[in-house]
Amino acid sequence: MQAIRSSLRARAAVASVRSFSTTPSNSIARIIVTGRLAAEPEITATSTGQDVIKYVVGTSYGPRDNRQTSWFRVASFQPEGPGRDHLLSLPKGTLVYVEGDASMRVYEDAEGKKTSSLNIVQRTLEVLKRPHTASESGSEGTQ
Repeated sequence: MQAIRSSLRARAAVASVRSFSTTPSNSIARIIVTGRLAAEPEITATSTGQDVIKYVVGTSYGPRDNRQTSWFRVASFQPEGPGRDHLLSLPKGTLVYVEGDASMRVYEDAEGKKTSSLNIVQRTLEVLKRPHTASESGSEGTQ
C-alpha cells in the first residue's frame, strides 16, 4: 500500500511540473554562436514571399598554427524597422553573439547523395565589437 501511495505522489509531482505553463511541452534545440560575420547580411525572399535575412558567422578554435574554423549559416525573420536596418548595416568582420533555434535537415543533393545541414533561426543578436576600418586607424594618430 505504501509503495502505491509513493508511486501516485511521484506521478502527481511529475504531472504538476508544467501545470503553470499554458504552452505545450515541446522539445527544442537552442544554440549560441559567438564569432565574426563572414560577409554583410543579405536579404532574400522565401518561396512564399516572406523576407529573410541570411548571414554566416565564423568561429575559430585551436592553437594558432593549427586553427580550425566552423561556419554557421543563420536566418533572421526580422520585421521591417530599426532592428532589421541595424542587422543589414553590419559590416563583414563584426563580432556578434547569436542565440537561435537549431534544427537538422537531411536532404538529397543534385547527385542523389544524402546530405545534412544545421539550420539556425535567430532569436537574438548582440554586436560585441565592430571591425576597425582603415579610416579609423589613420585618424587615431592625428588626434
